[in-house]
Amino acid sequence: MVLNNVLIPGTDGAVNIRLNNGLVETVAPAPMDDSNQITFVDALAFPGLINSHDHLDFNLFPQLGIKIYQNYTQWGNYIHEVYADEIASVLKIPIGLREKWGVYKNLLCGVTTVVNHGEKPVIDNALIDIIDRYQSIHSVQFDKNWKKRLNNPMKMGQPAVIHIGEGTDDIAHNEISELIKWNMLGRKLIGIHGVAMDVKQAKHFKALVWCPESNYYLLNKTAPIDELKKQTTILFGTDSTLTGHWDVWQHIRLARKTALLSGDELYQSLTIAAAKTWKLNKGQIAAGLDADIVVAKAKRKTGLTAFYNITPDDILLVIQGGEIRLFDESLYHQLNNILTARYSKIFTGGHFKYIQGDIHQLMDEIKSYKPNANFPVPQPALPAA
Repeated sequence: MVLNNVLIPGTDGAVNIRLNNGLVETVAPAPMDDSNQITFVDALAFPGLINSHDHLDFNLFPQLGIKIYQNYTQWGNYIHEVYADEIASVLKIPIGLREKWGVYKNLLCGVTTVVNHGEKPVIDNALIDIIDRYQSIHSVQFDKNWKKRLNNPMKMGQPAVIHIGEGTDDIAHNEISELIKWNMLGRKLIGIHGVAMDVKQAKHFKALVWCPESNYYLLNKTAPIDELKKQTTILFGTDSTLTGHWDVWQHIRLARKTALLSGDELYQSLTIAAAKTWKLNKGQIAAGLDADIVVAKAKRKTGLTAFYNITPDDILLVIQGGEIRLFDESLYHQLNNILTARYSKIFTGGHFKYIQGDIHQLMDEIKSYKPNANFPVPQPALPAA
């Protein structure tokens, strides 16, 4: 398969991209012969986004909480007291269905890789990569056995990933120091949130996953990323819809607005920096790397300016592992000889798109458990392709 006439952030002029056996084979401006070609006009191609923090099974929740909290334990206790019925209504949905929806939430936005925090997902054959090559520890406050788990010598080969410093008070700050003190085996630590983290503490972390929308929603404050980035690698995450919008691009533009990372640093936190941290063969569009590629309308803009203006409506094509997972209806006539899987037709932002799998059946199954479940895509009375 060849993707013709696309712009890639950081390069000059349009290029063509040949994909073969799930990998990028060639990236060059010269024409390429191939029986399967897709030609674009004013389109931007970039690596499939890497969401370094989500809870796939928590994306059927609405945002919960109506005030500003000092730390995550205060928020957690509050929502379980005030929203007990809503929480129960979501948790009665089988976890496999909730995880599948979490996958679709990400895929609709051009995310092809998710680092899922929690237990190993129960779903198989997901439409995106779900990374679990690490030890997941929830937090210092909510995981009673965190010290024992952190110092398990059988886990030395894996980084320990943990919610840490999610607050604005001394409790949140001090738990970071406690985690560092108890890391007696010198495990590689990847923290999540780190709102209360200081520069000295950051030195002890291999990476920090920044989730600004979640932070502002709960705490009205985010981590001092402009300082912490000098001591550790910054990755980007969304968290679940419990504390953030389903649309990843809203999170990205909020992060851009803070100016705590440069445009290039933020882009890398979603691509190459994340790939290096999680040891993935992706994060760039280059020969030999996994064919995880998103193509979106450039809206007559170029480079990172075009990237930061993208919405789910603008996405024309999502390829993961060399397979077409989503495409815009405008490409349908070019894909007749390429498509082999089953796709569902959906309507988003004024455009019809096709997404692999039966998303409508999934929504129907979810509604059989929770009739008032809300989804960002309507269910048109149209047959699947």
